This record gives sequence, structure tokens and C-alpha cells, in this order.
Amino acid sequence: MKLKTDHGIVMNHKKIIRIKHKYHLVTKIRRRNPYKDIMRKTQAHKTFGNILNRQFSQQRPHRALCTDITYLPFHNGMVYLSAVKDIASREIVAWHLSNNITMDIALRTIENLKQNQIIPSFNGVLIHSDQGSHYTNPDYSRMVKKLHMVQSMSRKGKCIDNAPMESFFGHFKDDIDYKDCRTFEDVRVAIAKYIEYYNNDRQQWNLKKMTPVEYRNHLLMIRQQ
Repeated sequence: MKLKTDHGIVMNHKKIIRIKHKYHLVTKIRRRNPYKDIMRKTQAHKTFGNILNRQFSQQRPHRALCTDITYLPFHNGMVYLSAVKDIASREIVAWHLSNNITMDIALRTIENLKQNQIIPSFNGVLIHSDQGSHYTNPDYSRMVKKLHMVQSMSRKGKCIDNAPMESFFGHFKDDIDYKDCRTFEDVRVAIAKYIEYYNNDRQQWNLKKMTPVEYRNHLLMIRQQ
């Protein structure tokens, strides 16, 4: 089209391919962005109200969770971390690391959450997120609904509505040097070690100087009294 418009030259596309091969010319093709593919499917997506409404002072473990995804650039590329946090105890109760940001990262995170035997029941448990396409996706909503959980979402453009997850990702990025990791597996191991440390060894002032696991057990003991 450009040859015809600018130079008046009419040339069959097959001839152009032959010329390209003859002179070893390679066309630069834009790679498909999987995140944009997800965004194109938003017609069937559904948002949910902000049921959590910044009620971050929860006193009952396993009843209000929050989730989000963050990107982690490392030495040889980029990976994406999805995590679920118990708002009451601040414990990370599920996570998944992926090389891409397709829907699978959110769905696999919920699958991992299902495997957490510490949570006795998911019936009526609130799971809060932003309005990202992963969380408005019908597949994600169906999986959450199948567990009888209740979806809650931050207001658009209000990242503070999901402050507990923002706080965890901030501490995570400050505390470990993931950028020098050489491989995906190196990043995964570093994350696994950090979450183990965060849950079991990292004391927090706002948790009465306890770790998340200690505080979770403390809250459960109070409820039993």
C-alpha cells in the first residue's frame, strides 16, 4: 500500500516476500501483549462493591482476605507475584509466581489458597481486590463463588482501599534483593524463603510485637475463651 501510495509502484505481496528473502530482510512484528488480550474480553466482566470499605482492623482470622499482583524485574527478565493476605493476622495465606500476567496467575493463586488447610472454611469469607481485569474476569468470579466466598473490590483509582496488600509488597521489595536473581527459580526460592520468614519470624509493632502466625493463634485463642 505504501509503495502504491507514495511511489505509484504496484507490486504483488509474494514478490515482496521473495525480495525480503533475497536480501535477508526481517519484518519487525509487535509481540502480542497477553494483558491486552485479557482487557479485550471485559464485556463479560463484572465489578463488585467495596464491602471491605477499609475495615482493616479485623479481629477474626480467615474471614477477610485481600489479594493483588505485583511485577518483579530481575536480572534476566520480569516475573509477576500474586498473593493473598489475611487482613486480621497479616499472614500470607497463598501466593503464586508466574512468568506472565495472563489469567492463570490469579486462578492458580486461588487454587493454592484452596490447599491451605489452616483455613477451616471458605464459606462467607470476604476476598478483596482492585478492579483489575483478573478479578473481574468471569472465570475468577466463578472460582470464588464455587468456594462460597464473597468478592469485594476497591473503588476505581483508590489503591489505598487495598492498603494491606500494598503494605506487604512494599516491605517485600524493601527487604529482599530479588533484582540480582539470575533465574526464575532463584526468584521463586527467594520469595518462598521471605514469605516463610514474614509469616513466622517477622515481628510487627501493630500485632502486639508478634509475628503474623503468632498473632493469628492469639486471636483464635481469644475467640475460644
